[in-house]
Amino acid sequence: MAAHETHYTLDRPTFDKPVKLLIVVAPYYKDIADNLVAGAQAEIEAAGGTCELIKVPGALEVPTAIAIADRSSNFDGYVALGCVIRGETTHYETVCNDSSRAIQLMGLQGLCIGNGILTVENRKQAEVRADTKDQNKGGGAAAAALHLIALTRKWGAQTKGVGFKAPSEAIRLADSDNGPTTA
Repeated sequence: MAAHETHYTLDRPTFDKPVKLLIVVAPYYKDIADNLVAGAQAEIEAAGGTCELIKVPGALEVPTAIAIADRSSNFDGYVALGCVIRGETTHYETVCNDSSRAIQLMGLQGLCIGNGILTVENRKQAEVRADTKDQNKGGGAAAAALHLIALTRKWGAQTKGVGFKAPSEAIRLADSDNGPTTA
């Protein structure tokens, strides 16, 4: 059975300078969310990091909150937590796909995000995955964010464009009379 499989996990990264993460949780299923948060906090603390916690109404709001925090704060990384349990309508697919897609797009633009938004068929699956003594997906999401932060620090300052960002600080404007100019 899949629940009893063991999976390889990377060693916990170490840091020369402190790391600070933001945990963004959608506590729609509060007991499950609380377990996810406990696992994430324990993993961050075990790596010597600190974290802040914010709550949003649902899984669709998690990526938006991360984007707002990234524009306005100084976090090294983010942990996205929540739970979506399949219901009787197609809303499940919308929430799962759109929240995951938004998180992935931000990651491709350079944000260090561990995605711990559970997408499950029933409550029992969610309970097993959130349990800190079982699958501990909250801890796994925090570990993923920590590993991405370690990679970012290993490779140092950005030297070339990431995603859709301009490759330099200069913005080139078209000047109809004299060709391109730099702003």
